[in-house]
Amino acid sequence: MIAVTGAAGFIGSCMVKRLNDAGYQDVLAVDDFSRPDKNRNLEEKQLWGQMHRLNFVRWLERNHTDVDAVIHLGARTDTTEQSIEIFNELNLEYSRALWMLCAGFDIPFLYASSAATYGLGELGYSDNHATIPQLRPLNPYGQSKQDFDVWVL
Repeated sequence: MIAVTGAAGFIGSCMVKRLNDAGYQDVLAVDDFSRPDKNRNLEEKQLWGQMHRLNFVRWLERNHTDVDAVIHLGARTDTTEQSIEIFNELNLEYSRALWMLCAGFDIPFLYASSAATYGLGELGYSDNHATIPQLRPLNPYGQSKQDFDVWVL
């Protein structure tokens, strides 16, 4: 099974479709699922099931042997939101928890950073590991993604 976080969002639902097109039907869609407009993105997708993101960490702890990979696309992406606490909870701490579980259970973990980490681009747009800690995002969303990138490295 492949778990996709952020599965009800545009990019996540496109990933689910791509997995389905590649023959994967045992996809676990992980998201908030509280917005009906986003849930339509999963219509006609082949899923093993759906799970609220708040239940996924505990479920993964118990069912890690059933998971072949986690594709982590879920994040709070509202660049106008100014609450650092929301971003730290959803984009940093949640991502860390998933990373630690996947690393501990040897589950491949793919995640999406963000162009928002580059700030004004004054240091360019390189993914060179030495440059990443020097980047200066312009908003709390970008900073939360940057904080996770630096933590991972």
